[in-house]
Amino acid sequence: MKLRVLTAVVGIPLLLAFIYFDFGWETSWFDRFPLLVLLIGAAAAVGGREFFRLGRDAGARPLMVFGVIWALLFVAAALFNGQRAASPEAAENVDWGIGALLAAAAVLPLVWLTIFRRDVALESWAWTLAGILYAGWMLGHWVMLRQLDHGRELVILAVFATFACDTAAYFVGRTWGRHRMTPRVSPNKTWEGAAGGFAGAVAAAAALCYLLNLGDWVLPLSYLEAVAVGCLIGVGAQLGDLAESVVKRRAGVKDSGHLLPGHGGLLDRIDSLVFTGVIVYYFAMWYAPGP
Repeated sequence: MKLRVLTAVVGIPLLLAFIYFDFGWETSWFDRFPLLVLLIGAAAAVGGREFFRLGRDAGARPLMVFGVIWALLFVAAALFNGQRAASPEAAENVDWGIGALLAAAAVLPLVWLTIFRRDVALESWAWTLAGILYAGWMLGHWVMLRQLDHGRELVILAVFATFACDTAAYFVGRTWGRHRMTPRVSPNKTWEGAAGGFAGAVAAAAALCYLLNLGDWVLPLSYLEAVAVGCLIGVGAQLGDLAESVVKRRAGVKDSGHLLPGHGGLLDRIDSLVFTGVIVYYFAMWYAPGP
């Protein structure tokens, strides 16, 4: 517990700095160049490596170097999403580029593995493609969310409502948890903890809706919409946690790594965030389109 608290004390201020600041110059390609892209890129590289190592533990032979590079390319491509509004031609170019990345991510590993690793080609291809989408495409939504109008506030809402969900689920589950939710996948998770996590996400979203409209800050969501986001995060964060537990169970390990003291690997800390970034981005595009 002390290691968890120490990691949070050091990590949260750094996280806020990466969310808050843009680079100090404008480029010919981007109106805004968020510092967050560097953090997401690092998370994609480290998280992708952990994911592919889990695949190896499961008996597959995913293409780790290729997968990490392609995950980073998806994060870089997310920067261009803000150019969709510039013109129909720009939107078409963005769609074409992402489609080409996806096609290459699917086809190139399959060809290589079919030729050189025929004995485990299909399983290795599935792990390679899944890792690219998980660590690259899905995490890239945080970059796209940050680029929206008032993206700084939206990212803070999404991140800290997710943290509130994880924290509430942990403490409620430890204190009152009696009924196990998925004993074969994650024996420590209980329905009481899940309910506590859901309530924590909703409460945090409502509180952040107030706090993020103070001073010069503007969160482009009403209280009702913020509560709706909290409900989605309360479900999505826990599905993300369970999804990673399924992967670790398949690999036969307890943690995805040992990078973060008290937390295990990076994926053990960001598994919920991988899902909630996607959820909040599309919710924001529906209710508050931008940039």
